Amino acid sequence: MKEIELKMQGKISRLTNQTFKFDERVKAGWFSAVYFLKTREIVEKYFNDNIVTMQFFQREETVLCGTDEVIALVKTFADNTDGLEIYSLKDGDKVKPFETVLTITGPYQDFGYLEGLIDGILARRTSVATNVYNVVKAANCSGKNKPVIFMGDRDDHFTTQAGDGYAAYIGGSTAQATHAMSEWWGKKGMGTMPHALIQLFNGDVVAATKAYQETFPEDDLIALVDYNNDAITDALQAARAFGSELKGVRVDTSGTMIDKYFVRNQHLLGTFDPRGVNAMLIFALRKALDDEGFQHVKIVVSGGFNETRITEFEKNGVPVDMYGVGGSLLKINIGFTGDNVLLNGEHQAKAGRKLMPNPRLERVE
Repeated sequence: MKEIELKMQGKISRLTNQTFKFDERVKAGWFSAVYFLKTREIVEKYFNDNIVTMQFFQREETVLCGTDEVIALVKTFADNTDGLEIYSLKDGDKVKPFETVLTITGPYQDFGYLEGLIDGILARRTSVATNVYNVVKAANCSGKNKPVIFMGDRDDHFTTQAGDGYAAYIGGSTAQATHAMSEWWGKKGMGTMPHALIQLFNGDVVAATKAYQETFPEDDLIALVDYNNDAITDALQAARAFGSELKGVRVDTSGTMIDKYFVRNQHLLGTFDPRGVNAMLIFALRKALDDEGFQHVKIVVSGGFNETRITEFEKNGVPVDMYGVGGSLLKINIGFTGDNVLLNGEHQAKAGRKLMPNPRLERVE
């Protein structure tokens, strides 16, 4: 958690222009709302010597992310960047509702057409960072520092992975599913085995796990145990086969399935929802492993987990050691607003808007 706290305190170095791979069509306004492009033409014709201050804010308690990307965008595509004055908070800062996170001062025609892109970058990155932060907070509410793996590769377009992975890192995720997700913060993706590997071994979990171990001996050995919808049986078989070499088992039971454990123990049914990765299944798995002396084997769960579900697991003491979370972390639920609030140093803004100074803002060179 120490690195997370450093990020929250703004002690992690800013990303630079070299980090990002922008589409060169940004310069031509291809991604800007047309009314911004038309406004740029009008301003160049009638108010070429104007100086405006544009400020950005949002309306929630959030973990800010995207500022480095926005600054790089402006530095790359705005005209006369040396004449722009930029003040910004940092990625990882905790932000209050309506707190100013960024201001840009300069001639409107030099940067104004980037307003929508700036809003969008901040909205997506901050949403992901905040979602991850809340999930990590839920996973650690018992004080046990449980890792959260960011598994969002199948929940959105692949081109979003680098930025989303960085935002997840800012939010506190300790591992990412793909190399692209880890690109901006200098790590590599991690993962063990998918159901496809077990399928190729005709459903033999032990054989698939053995092949994995022989091929990637440097990795922690974690067996996927829900392929046959009999997680406890397969987990015990793997633990017996590999002993101390088995570091963990992952349960990813479909939310429409009831594990065979409950078919064999129907007296347990009737007081909870037995579908998917449920608390009763994990309690039973932990007990089965412990009873045979496999206390060292950790339990990883994935499949439909979100902040609410993790909080419920943690409050009830469900013996999970690590959570894999995907789609719920990619919900875009935070929107940013950019407003012109000063014109040539004087207040001029739409009704209800005004300059909101923030002493936490830092000058960006």
